[in-house]
Amino acid sequence: MLDVRAPLLSVRDLQAWYGESHILHGVTFDVHQGEVVTLLGRNGAGKTTTMKSIMGIVPRRAGSVRFEGRELIGSASNEIARAGIAFCPEERGIFASLDVKENLLLPPQVKPGGLPLDRIFDLFPNLKERLGSSQGTKLSGGEQQMLAIARILRTGARLLLLDEPTEGLAPVIIQQIGKTIRTLKEQGFTILLVEQNFRFASTVADRYYVMEHGRVVEGFANSELDQKLETLHEYLGL
Repeated sequence: MLDVRAPLLSVRDLQAWYGESHILHGVTFDVHQGEVVTLLGRNGAGKTTTMKSIMGIVPRRAGSVRFEGRELIGSASNEIARAGIAFCPEERGIFASLDVKENLLLPPQVKPGGLPLDRIFDLFPNLKERLGSSQGTKLSGGEQQMLAIARILRTGARLLLLDEPTEGLAPVIIQQIGKTIRTLKEQGFTILLVEQNFRFASTVADRYYVMEHGRVVEGFANSELDQKLETLHEYLGL
């Protein structure tokens, strides 16, 4: 059935460069309000560069990135964050000299609707136990990932960009991250996810876009997943 809603995020012919290296070659996709959309692809396909280009972190980009109808190409990364997009990078960006509470309280609220600490602790009870006693980088990898996600939930952003949130984590933590993403979707958040762990992605995603060599080469809904497994095997080596 054709979805006629205006997308929350609309990416059209997105190009990006690092120096002289042309990384993205016309990336095009949409994300609608309340969806979890996953970018799939092998290492080097351009998934993380796509997220960084949406956020204005890549120094040179062209094309169109529209959020809530507003064009973001030409906007600085701090302006994009204030528009209501939050980025949780793969490296997490936890400050070693700050404890858990200080890390949580560091980013400002950019929009109404940021989650208060009590709701964040409902999502991540492990963090409450570590609140004032642990420096950020003394947490386990799973706790650091929870802290990184929790931190952007305070900002009031409507669109969350999560880059490889399950990378290197134990299965029990991956399950908790998946439960959190599903809960956030139920609460009205919209999520763009980059994920190598396809089995994890299949438990949370509404739709997928497959990237290869800096282009989107395939797009399909979760309901079409069984029909696309052979194609995914070719692109991802599943």
